[in-house]
Amino acid sequence: MPRSPDSTVVVEVPGGIRRAQRARRTRRLTSIALFLAPALVLYTLLVIVPIFQAIRYSGYKWSGLGPLDDFVGLDNFKQAWQDDVFRGALRHNGIIVALSLLIQLPFALGVALLVNARLKGRALLRLLFFAPFVLSEVVTAVIFQLMLQPGGLTDTTLEGLGLPTADWLGDSSMVLYTVFVVISWKYFGFHMILYLAGLQQIPRELEEAAAIDGARRFQTFRYVTLPLLGPTIRISAFLSIIGAIQLFDLVWVLTGGGPVNASNTMAIYMIDHGFKRFQFGYASAVAVIMLVISLAFALLYQRFVLRRDIQGALTTMGR
Repeated sequence: MPRSPDSTVVVEVPGGIRRAQRARRTRRLTSIALFLAPALVLYTLLVIVPIFQAIRYSGYKWSGLGPLDDFVGLDNFKQAWQDDVFRGALRHNGIIVALSLLIQLPFALGVALLVNARLKGRALLRLLFFAPFVLSEVVTAVIFQLMLQPGGLTDTTLEGLGLPTADWLGDSSMVLYTVFVVISWKYFGFHMILYLAGLQQIPRELEEAAAIDGARRFQTFRYVTLPLLGPTIRISAFLSIIGAIQLFDLVWVLTGGGPVNASNTMAIYMIDHGFKRFQFGYASAVAVIMLVISLAFALLYQRFVLRRDIQGALTTMGR
């Protein structure tokens, strides 16, 4: 066995072993590539290619038929920002985001705390609260459209209780908040399940130790439960905001964006100009604006929130 000048032993790996290691590595990488290839192909065809097509179409005045020969540059984007209807749709999306963060998510957290307690029939309660999320948006919209129509189940119930009724879907000052109630009914069960999973990951010993130290139930929730539930709350808020920005199908079936664009959203505005007015270039510009808003928020979330949560988790595991 050869030795180096400093008397350390040098072990020579036979060429056959190196070739076998390279062959194993090659087979492993090939297997990974074969498993990932179908998903990557689908993702490229259904996500990446449409994004670049929308960016390309947004620079043209195009009806969807014929060649792309009327290049307008950024005029479609300028027209969108100057349109009062589009700015109203953007404002409506912002209102739904704010109401979701201030009302829907705290309500879902409260329900999660309720069904996480040791109650009889809590499994049934979890099922009932989560059931609306299983329904499709179209089915949910049709059900509430029938319930909220004049003389429908909602009005009949309120009249029987001696409470005032309203034109829930026809009053331009009320329709957006009515839509928000339907959205909350549909999606709060999803956020409840997220919070419930987070609550079940918190060791009960911490809450019991706080109770032994004299902390009241609210103090235990504020100083123990809520901080440990922080990552779950932040991912729930992220999903809620992205969903509110892209909101379409439920509102489209329920109100169509009306009356008088009072419940219009950016997605409905885009579909209206693209598939009703055949302004595909302009609709593509609106789609790009939605993409930029969603992407900017996602990048900010990843930079300032997600990275911190991951680093905290890795630090905790390292300890």
